[in-house]
Amino acid sequence: MSGSTYGKLFKITTWGESHGDGVGVVVEGCPAGLALKESDIQKDLDRRRTGQSKVTTTRKEDDKIQIMSGLFKGKTTGTPISMRVDNKDADSSKYELIKNLYRPGHADYTYDMKYGFRDYRGGGRSSARETLGRVAAGSIAKKLLARDKITVTGFTRQIGHHIAKTLNFKEIEKNIVRCPDSKMAEDMVKAIMQARKNGDSLGGIVEVIARGVPAGLGEPVFDRLDADLAKAVMSIPAVKGVAIGAGFQSASMKGSECNDVFVMKNKKMTTKTNNAGGILGGISNGMDIIVKLVVKPTSSINKAQDTITQKGGNSKIRVEGRHDPCVAPRAVPIAEAMVALTLIDHLLRNKNSQLS
Repeated sequence: MSGSTYGKLFKITTWGESHGDGVGVVVEGCPAGLALKESDIQKDLDRRRTGQSKVTTTRKEDDKIQIMSGLFKGKTTGTPISMRVDNKDADSSKYELIKNLYRPGHADYTYDMKYGFRDYRGGGRSSARETLGRVAAGSIAKKLLARDKITVTGFTRQIGHHIAKTLNFKEIEKNIVRCPDSKMAEDMVKAIMQARKNGDSLGGIVEVIARGVPAGLGEPVFDRLDADLAKAVMSIPAVKGVAIGAGFQSASMKGSECNDVFVMKNKKMTTKTNNAGGILGGISNGMDIIVKLVVKPTSSINKAQDTITQKGGNSKIRVEGRHDPCVAPRAVPIAEAMVALTLIDHLLRNKNSQLS
């Protein structure tokens, strides 16, 4: 069975490897008649692409999207939408030197154990290069969600020990770490650059807030909205933890503190707080959907580490090449995409939950 497909009604299948000819995605289930052009998708790909700032990998890819099917006279036709981006700046030479070594923190060993064969160039299919297709598909999902006045906004909440204290959405795209706290953004940049100088890397937390989501989305019990959101963001490379709303902080709260009390506001049911992150019983309650994901430090670091060879021998490895010293800033548009894809899938599925 293939693990490259996500979604039930709005379905995506990504394809391609980091150092292959290109990467892309096939989107199925997009309704006909949606106005769509390549520039709609390009703006999100530009946020994800390599070489965009001093805190990202120096690999230079323009990531120009090509819509190859499913579009006619500027509108979707209801048939599969196929999109492609060529790999133009892949440099596999560094990987030839370490192709028989298992890189600590990477999927080299596990891919060998599963398939008995692997593409060692940049991690092949396990590389975050694969996420380009997700972001492209996510742009379409966002356009569909916007028709229902649903917005999806991601940002960097934390890098290392530096945590954003204020949330000013206007600041997110004004700094290279995509932090909504302009003062904390400066500290984050300094911390990343110091880690890079030391041949090391940093982890962080990315947060995504979806606003305007109606109450009622989610398919209990196994396709709960929070369960599907967790799966969606956990499928992103380097993500090692997920929290919805108050998340792990709930463990230190009392029920009287954690419960979101229902109130009426402007003749509409709402809650005083949002510790549930907009989801109760696996179903959206009309409040903002809040998803946080923990991103581990980049595994490729320029420090000597112990490892083993494919034949089990002891060795040392230093992973050279072009790598992000912290993946959190570039993970923001990827996380947005996965949340948007989950929401549009559930929005379409929910249309049949009641008789009109």
